[in-house]
Amino acid sequence: MLAEPADAASHDRILARPDLIFEPKYDGIRALVQVDPDGPDGPLVRIFSRQGNDKTGEFPDVAEPLARFARRLDGPLLIDGEIVAVDGRGTPVGFQHLQGRLQRRGAAARRSSQAVPVAFIAFDLLRDGADDLRACAFTERRRRLEARLRRTGSRTVRVAPSTSGGGSRLRRRAERRGWEGLVAKEPQSRYLAGRRHAAWRKLKFTRTAEFVVGGWTDPAGARSGFGALLLGRRPEPDPAGVADPRSAATPTPPLVFAGQVGSGFTQADLERIAARLAELAADRPPFADTPAASGGRHWVRPVLVAEVRFTEQTFDGLLRHPVYLRLRDGESAAGGPAPPSDPALGRLLDTVADLEQRRARGALVLPDGARVPVGNLDKVFWPEPGITKGELLRFALRIAPYLLPVVTDRPLVMKRFPNGIQGKSFYQHRAPDTLPDGVRAASVPEHAETAGSEVPYLIGGQLQTLAYMTQLAVISQDPWFSRLPSLTAADHVALDLDPPPGTPFARVLDVACWLHDELETLGTPSFPKTSGASGLHIHIPLPPDTPYEAGQIFCQIVATIVAGRHPDAATVERSVRRRRAGAVYIDYLQNIYGKTLAAAYSARASAFAGVSTPLTWREVREGARGGLDPADFTVRSIFTRLEQVGDLWAALRASEPARLEAALAYDRRAR
Repeated sequence: MLAEPADAASHDRILARPDLIFEPKYDGIRALVQVDPDGPDGPLVRIFSRQGNDKTGEFPDVAEPLARFARRLDGPLLIDGEIVAVDGRGTPVGFQHLQGRLQRRGAAARRSSQAVPVAFIAFDLLRDGADDLRACAFTERRRRLEARLRRTGSRTVRVAPSTSGGGSRLRRRAERRGWEGLVAKEPQSRYLAGRRHAAWRKLKFTRTAEFVVGGWTDPAGARSGFGALLLGRRPEPDPAGVADPRSAATPTPPLVFAGQVGSGFTQADLERIAARLAELAADRPPFADTPAASGGRHWVRPVLVAEVRFTEQTFDGLLRHPVYLRLRDGESAAGGPAPPSDPALGRLLDTVADLEQRRARGALVLPDGARVPVGNLDKVFWPEPGITKGELLRFALRIAPYLLPVVTDRPLVMKRFPNGIQGKSFYQHRAPDTLPDGVRAASVPEHAETAGSEVPYLIGGQLQTLAYMTQLAVISQDPWFSRLPSLTAADHVALDLDPPPGTPFARVLDVACWLHDELETLGTPSFPKTSGASGLHIHIPLPPDTPYEAGQIFCQIVATIVAGRHPDAATVERSVRRRRAGAVYIDYLQNIYGKTLAAAYSARASAFAGVSTPLTWREVREGARGGLDPADFTVRSIFTRLEQVGDLWAALRASEPARLEAALAYDRRAR
């Protein structure tokens, strides 16, 4: 059962109700725990995530005290709760501390349990012996939970604190202690499995915002890297509207100090951010007034932006209970977007902008001297965000260092949008008869085993080809899975997750996580990326000289196993009419000779101008809990992400290949 979010305007009303039961809202992993004293081999403990994944092996430090507790029971229990990371005093801390615990089993799980201790905090009881309690009132379930777990004999297994009424007082306590929020529950509410219902309401008290990093303090004690980041915000714009922040003659306004943040950092964060701060060190503070801070202070050029969670801001603008979330490169010292570091690229972008503004035709002269004619750059391709063909061309020129290695030596299928994404589009395989200087084309057999079927295709990998295709109104780069000269051997395959309309992206991510679990079991490396629209692609590197058919069978086995285990959420049924409502289609049939998917870093014809963006598996798993939106990755936002995370897709090209024979043995076991 899930809690309904309560909007901030309703908080006071909910907190004032004397009949509601209030509990802390924890920032961890929701878990159902099965405890049975009479398992086949002694006491049985199994820990399941919300998605039904078995997490027992990842948390031996939870499973073992539960197994000892089970010996004292006279019947099985099914307990609902949360696994949270805790500090040295046993106090729950944020989810980011749990990230190093995920997907580790065996010896690795035990090592990580020493570094990051956790606790299982129970807040509901669904089964007590032979009794199914879901139809009982919450107060009855809670009474039996407390009776059963009163003496677990472990600090790791505990019951969530709960109070009847007193919500406003509890809120003040939550804010003092930096809790994420509260959950308010109707005393008579039944447990509605698999549903989100207003009988449970979650009240989040913290806020998030972005602040410019202006400096740091020295670390204290055993801490390394730095103590805290000194944060600021840009002052309000000039009300007269005279200053032009893009003008080099306009001085950068100093930052207004907003406080400092020293919590929420992992050790890896401390090391990575400290190195970045050292690169940006400055002699003078960027703040209007030099802030007071404990420990030695150091200054940086104000180009980094930190996202921070906090409870509120004081009257003088300082943050209360700030917790670091993430860091990105922000604005340049001039207050606007950082200019391209490559002067040649800067000149090309200026040329495109000038031609677009004048509605003129012209030619781009590329660094190697090749000329690409361009025109109609003012035509709007994406009406909703107002993105023109000229902006698409500027995107293509900037993304080229990341995109070109993805498509090098691969035949490209063109889907052209002459009048933008809302106009008619068409596919084109054959390259035009006349091509600009340096644009590469090659004769390619359209059918692997059919003689005389050769067609000239554009071949990816060169900037002039990318620019020329953009001039032809090709929005996405759709490469083959194989390269010249070995076109009959795929060097990677993909699982294409295609949700039906209206399906939450979190469900797509759930299916991706299940596929990743199976691939991990096989020891198979895999690399996820957004499709640039509503789906997700999972790419798998193959051994050299792998036939297309072998790669497709590998994907079919994995997809079929996942669809069989999660039939309500995933399917391999090709017929749309025969699929279950809301089931995500796992398409493994793209992996045949001549088929294509949009390349990583390619723009897409989605309404929000999406970009097919590589993700980490950690982002996928966190996103399955909510908050990851494909619309966050667009032709306008992608470069900020690249500055922050770099080229995640390069790992696919450097990866060890999959062992296809492992899937055959695994398939037999799964059957």
